[in-house]
Amino acid sequence: MTARAYALAGATDPLSKEARTKPGLSLKTYRLATKLAAPVAPAILAWRTRRGKEEPDRHAERYGRASAPRPSGFLAWFHAASVGEVNAALPVIDAIARERPDIRLLLTTATVTSARLARERLPKGAIHQFVPLDRQSYIRRFLAHWRPELAVLVESEIWPNLVLETKAEKIPLLLINGRMSMSSFKAWRRRPGISRPLFSAFDLVLAQNDSLAERFAQLGVTDSRNAGNLKADAPPPPVNAEDKAQLTAALAGRPVWLAASTHPGEEEVIAAAHTLMKRTLPDLLTIIVPRHPDRGPDIVELLRASGLKAMLRSGGGMPETGTDVYVADTIGELGLFYALAPVAVIGGSMVARGGQNPVEAIKLGAAVLTGPNWQNFRDSYAELLKAGGCKEVGDAGSLATVALELLQDDAARGAMMVRAEAAIAAMSGALPRTLAAFETYLPPKAS
Repeated sequence: MTARAYALAGATDPLSKEARTKPGLSLKTYRLATKLAAPVAPAILAWRTRRGKEEPDRHAERYGRASAPRPSGFLAWFHAASVGEVNAALPVIDAIARERPDIRLLLTTATVTSARLARERLPKGAIHQFVPLDRQSYIRRFLAHWRPELAVLVESEIWPNLVLETKAEKIPLLLINGRMSMSSFKAWRRRPGISRPLFSAFDLVLAQNDSLAERFAQLGVTDSRNAGNLKADAPPPPVNAEDKAQLTAALAGRPVWLAASTHPGEEEVIAAAHTLMKRTLPDLLTIIVPRHPDRGPDIVELLRASGLKAMLRSGGGMPETGTDVYVADTIGELGLFYALAPVAVIGGSMVARGGQNPVEAIKLGAAVLTGPNWQNFRDSYAELLKAGGCKEVGDAGSLATVALELLQDDAARGAMMVRAEAAIAAMSGALPRTLAAFETYLPPKAS
């Protein structure tokens, strides 16, 4: 009987509790290494700050020192590493804030971009902090201040000290929207001395599908369930109506398409596709929104070296008549460009990065194209491709051909959008299932 079968049957894991929770040599080594690494932590944070990856005035939070008081009452702590995880967590946080105003909410993140998103979109009263670096003393300091009654990690945030110290405090530990690549699963299985103590620490894992729930169960989770993908239920990113009106006026009816959340190696493909498409649409504007905005200047330099006229949005200007590519190197504006462009290729898929979330684009009216590397969002893309709600391309030539067809054929694009919206509606439902599972871990509602 598999671990998941034992969990579903309500039986105990075939391994003893001691065997499941006893740390192996690798885990002991990790914990010792993080303890000894304390002297280099300031240098690491300084280096990350120089690269724009830390907020210098909030370094103390990375050592577990809080920058806000703990509110009174039951505190639920959510940890979502970066923007994608925050987008998955926000519907749950919003629903709890709306339905259970007695619950206090804390969200920690690890990146500057996710922190900015949290500040913009967290409900009133919810607190944001940067997550401490994964050292025992930092995590203990964090937990001693905040004293959460519930800890909720999002997707794949399995930091050993964070997990083990939280469990040591007997705080219920949940993982929502859980996902794990096959390569990660195999790596964890090869190291049971690390994986068993960590995964057996979770009281509940709500995975994105049955196969992922099975993986978590095999790694030691005693209650692992399929709840669906929260990103199908997430609201689309915000769109500033004034900015959209200004950009629409600046474009003056020009055809436009979008390359969203691009990674290194993809801008060359986009540039080549633009050059091919421009033969048919001479006034075409391509918008690129890089996954990491700090790459904007390098992308512009690359595009200009390819003979294209490119400009940065962070420079404050609007696309001009002769602009080929507009690089939107700003934070929190992806929704604006999804709403502006009728066709979007989603980045991370033309290179081996696993793709990015297609749901946001569709909810804001953009027809979605993807490269062949969409394994990070396998369920979403599989259903969309099966329904004919998105199209897969392999290189600059096929990207240019398909994007051009959709830009020029409103009826075909509209039919594709109808199929995409129906597929997303069929994938929805993870939010109510997640909230229902939470009930066990929240205090009773006041009568």
